Amino acid sequence: MPNWGGGAKCGACEKTVYHAEEIQCNGRSFHKLCFLCMACRKALDSTTVAAHESEIYCKTCYGRKYGPKGVGFGQGAGCLSTDTGDHLGLNLQQESPKPARPSTPINASKFAKKMVDVDKCPRCGKSVYAAEKIMGGGKPWHKTCFRCAICGKSLESTNVTDKDGELYCKVCYAKNFGPKGIGFGGLTQVEKKE
Repeated sequence: MPNWGGGAKCGACEKTVYHAEEIQCNGRSFHKLCFLCMACRKALDSTTVAAHESEIYCKTCYGRKYGPKGVGFGQGAGCLSTDTGDHLGLNLQQESPKPARPSTPINASKFAKKMVDVDKCPRCGKSVYAAEKIMGGGKPWHKTCFRCAICGKSLESTNVTDKDGELYCKVCYAKNFGPKGIGFGGLTQVEKKE
């Protein structure tokens, strides 16, 4: 039957899609407002869509539903994803059964000890978590605390030096702890010893 006066049918709502509001994906037309992930209902665009047969998903939900499963197949570097997608209505099949839980209860004090066992910043004394950790002088520092102890300049791996557990920029280190005399540290005269 001919489609008089309109465009193709939307792949999501089955209503007519006119050219001005059309998005095409996988040979099908969608309204801009209907171009949503079938699992989480997140708005999609050409960079975030992943199509599977007649279904469209965001890349995250597509990976959960159709991506590889098991140890070593996380959603990022060094990650093991335990998200099953149940809250999104994804029925994922496990390749292997889950191991049984231990019958003995977990010792709460051991669990609490692991949670408290977080590195402390030498500058401010507060906990340093992985997202804000920078290593310097063999110790973990907050990004905001990773500064020269004398001038306060932000440090990087290329301009940091450490002495006695404190961090310094190379300029301040040279002025305060470097060799003294002509040609060293910007001095023009040798100090006279009396």
